[in-house]
Amino acid sequence: MSMPEISRKKEIYKYEAPWNLYSMNWSIRPDKGFRLAFGSFIEEYNNKVQIVSLDNDDADFVVRSTFDHPYPTTKLMWIPDGKGIYPDLLATSGDYLRLWRVGDEGTKLECLLNNSMNSDFCAPLTSFDWNEIDPNIIGTSSIDTTCTIWNIETGRAISRSTPVSGRIATQLIAHDNEVYDIAFSRASGGREIFASVGADGSVRMFDLRHLEHSTIIYEDQAHAALLRLCWNKQDANYLATFALDNCDVIILDIRVPCTPVARLSNHRASVNGIAWAPHSSCHICTAADDKQALIWDIQKMPRAIEDPILAYTAKGEINQIQWSSTQPDWIAICYSNCLEILRV
Repeated sequence: MSMPEISRKKEIYKYEAPWNLYSMNWSIRPDKGFRLAFGSFIEEYNNKVQIVSLDNDDADFVVRSTFDHPYPTTKLMWIPDGKGIYPDLLATSGDYLRLWRVGDEGTKLECLLNNSMNSDFCAPLTSFDWNEIDPNIIGTSSIDTTCTIWNIETGRAISRSTPVSGRIATQLIAHDNEVYDIAFSRASGGREIFASVGADGSVRMFDLRHLEHSTIIYEDQAHAALLRLCWNKQDANYLATFALDNCDVIILDIRVPCTPVARLSNHRASVNGIAWAPHSSCHICTAADDKQALIWDIQKMPRAIEDPILAYTAKGEINQIQWSSTQPDWIAICYSNCLEILRV
């Protein structure tokens, strides 16, 4: 039985982990369609990452690998390899950026990258993004106000200047305070463009070819920290972000900086996650502490977007949401110790 046949059987599949969950992401490899990885959230130096996939026969989740991770993973991502030509790699951020090689005999640490120039210890990493156009590039964000761009072929950070150590080149001071997220543009030819958000309440755009300059495309009026940002996967003019302890999701058009082109305001508690549709420029999913995952159609912008077109209520506060790029009919959410995938 093929995976598409499985996917028609049920609308929701659920997996209960032994611990509370936070970070989570879909595999992108074409031969590993319904495979996800997620990290535990345990407030001590003893966390786990687990890889599960839907079993063809009984249409239930099966654990493929479980391995130790010291601190909770702030984010994890599979290598954006839609053709299956690279090693099967999973990246995690926490105290360091780690690359893991996933194989039939388990998962092994492939590389540990430290972005500190002067110490064996680095400031915690809040997030990272893996460049979809060039999978040799990963960007990390940190509480020490910096972003670092890594070339994972060499394990070195890349920049316009000569590396000052074996691993890292010039550090890019991206914000005035902590940087909470980084994301590369999905524009064709946009390998060098990325944006970041942070505790100073700004969204800033950078170009790897001109790192001495950045463009502030939005600043929160109350200077509230912006926690996440996400580029539209089909139209690189748009990105979404949200602020700490805020119920709104802000849609920005980089051609019209400073003023949001839309606000999505139906959540009744703090937003925790955003995910653009991989196959549509006008659909985005949002998730929040109100236990709801909402899908919006924003094609009528700049007219106000009043209500979502789909809503799902989970049994707990949703802290993570990811939209599958290889199965665009499926969205994954995490709450408490539960992972659910939902057919939309």
